[in-house]
Amino acid sequence: MAVVGQLPLSWLRALGRLTGWVFYRVSARRRHVVLTNLSLCFPDLNRADRQKLAQSHFVLLGQSLWDRAWLWHAPQSVLEKRIQFTGDFDIFDDASPLIVLAPHFVGLDAGGVAMTLLKRIPMACVYVPLRNAYVEDWVMKGRNRSGHVRSVPRNAGAQPLLKILRQGMRLHYSPDMDFGMQGAVWADFLGVAAATSTTLARMAKLSGARVCTLVTRLTTQGYVVDVGGVWPSYPSDDVQLDTRLMNLEIEKQVLKSADQYYWVHKRFKTRPEGQAPVYEQQ
Repeated sequence: MAVVGQLPLSWLRALGRLTGWVFYRVSARRRHVVLTNLSLCFPDLNRADRQKLAQSHFVLLGQSLWDRAWLWHAPQSVLEKRIQFTGDFDIFDDASPLIVLAPHFVGLDAGGVAMTLLKRIPMACVYVPLRNAYVEDWVMKGRNRSGHVRSVPRNAGAQPLLKILRQGMRLHYSPDMDFGMQGAVWADFLGVAAATSTTLARMAKLSGARVCTLVTRLTTQGYVVDVGGVWPSYPSDDVQLDTRLMNLEIEKQVLKSADQYYWVHKRFKTRPEGQAPVYEQQ
C-alpha cells in the first residue's frame, strides 16, 4: 500500500472503481445488505434506481479503500493538496469538552487523518477490534500517523471516554451502528425503527460536552471535510428525544450524498419484538 500510494490519484480512483464494480458483482451477501437497506430507507425509489445507487456506493467503497494507501503512507504535502476543509473550525478554539459526531460515510478515515494530521487537533476515537491482528496493526498505525490519536476499544465502556473529554481531548465518535438493545433505544432512522445507542446523549450530559457534526465526502480531487456548528440546546433531559435528534442530523447528511453512507452495515439487524429479520435471503 505504501508503494501504491505513490500512484496518481486518477489511477487509484480507476483501480477503486474496478474494485467496487467487482465487489458488487461477486459479493451477493453484501450486495443484498446494501439493497435491503436502500429499499427500507428509500421505499419511493424503484428497483433500477436502488441498484444504480448501490453500484455507486460499491464504487465509492472501492475508491476509499485504495485511498488509504496515500492517506496513511503518502507525504503530508500530498494530503494537503487533496483534502479541503469547510465549515466552522472556530469551535475547536474553545477548550471545553467537545464530541465530534462523525457518521459512517466512506470518507470517515480520511476525515480522522485530516483533522489530526493536517489540523493537528488531538482526538480520541472508539474502535471495534478486528479479527486479523496484522490488518488491525496496519489500520491503527494509519489512523494514528499524526501521533495525535488515542484509540479506545468499544468494550472499554464510557468511563475512559468521559475521562478523555474532561482532559480536554476531542472525541471523534461514530455511534450509528446496530450493537443490539443494550444501552440503546428504538429511534427512527430514515423512517425505519433502528436500535440506536444513547451514549452520545448520555456522555454529553455527564461531561458537559458540546456536540458538532463532521462529515467527510469523497470527491474527484480527494476529500472535503465539513464541520458543522455546535448543536443548540443539546443534550436535553430526554434521552429518547436526544437520540432521535442525533438520527435526524445523520439523516440530513445522508440525504446530501446518499451513495456515500456506509450501507454495507446491517443497520437494522435488531428488530422490534414481533418483526421479522430483514436481511434473511430468500
